[in-house]
Amino acid sequence: MNQKFLIYEKFCLIFYSFLILLLPIWILLKKASIHLWMPFWFRATEPVALSAYSVTFSLAFLAVFFNLFFGFILAWILIRYKFRSQKFLDSLIDLPFCLPTSVAGFTLTIVYGENGWIGRILQIWHIQVIFTKLGILIAMIFVSFPFIVRSIQPMIQLIEKEMEEAAWSLGASDWITFHKILIPTLLPSILTGLTLAFSRAIGEYGSIVMISSNFAFKDLITPVLIFQCLEQYDYIGATIIGSVILIISLLLLFIINIIQ
Repeated sequence: MNQKFLIYEKFCLIFYSFLILLLPIWILLKKASIHLWMPFWFRATEPVALSAYSVTFSLAFLAVFFNLFFGFILAWILIRYKFRSQKFLDSLIDLPFCLPTSVAGFTLTIVYGENGWIGRILQIWHIQVIFTKLGILIAMIFVSFPFIVRSIQPMIQLIEKEMEEAAWSLGASDWITFHKILIPTLLPSILTGLTLAFSRAIGEYGSIVMISSNFAFKDLITPVLIFQCLEQYDYIGATIIGSVILIISLLLLFIINIIQ
């Protein structure tokens, strides 16, 4: 009975994974493979597409490493220290998970606009956020931040303070303890958080489409370019560009999994 249930459970898991994950990917790649190599390469390497790839990936990398620095500090503080507003701050981290992306984009537009709370201050130094790459970067930071913190937090919680105290008692400095003991222990969770945050950043659409000007060769990102292709009934272009992003994302995930 248990063996039959185990077989049924495996079948359901495989079927669900195929239906939800593999089938959409397979259909997209199959549709893209219909086109010959030269037309595919021509559409995938158009100047507007290359510009969109560059903007998307460069800003996503910046957002992820910005989040890694501040996310690590925040995760460490939430685990190692106790203070009054700790639970409130811990709950606030999950806000990008439950907030619709269009609402997030509208909120960022209000806050960083010329008449916004922060935008008004930035105008003193002639810094514009709305309709610039800086606005896209802030939107990517906002939506991907929780992935870093939530990936690192459990591993920090598992590290015993006695491990650090033992290193200190043996003469290790704070930097050596951090570099030689803590970082190797946390590295798998850091890589997981980076992967999830990067995937979230390059796929963001709702908030960025509101905060950027969406002009080609300026601040047009790949998800918005795909949507513009669909608006123009250019399904071939949307399929090819989407396939390129999918292939690059899968390669990055594969490389990070090998490193882990």
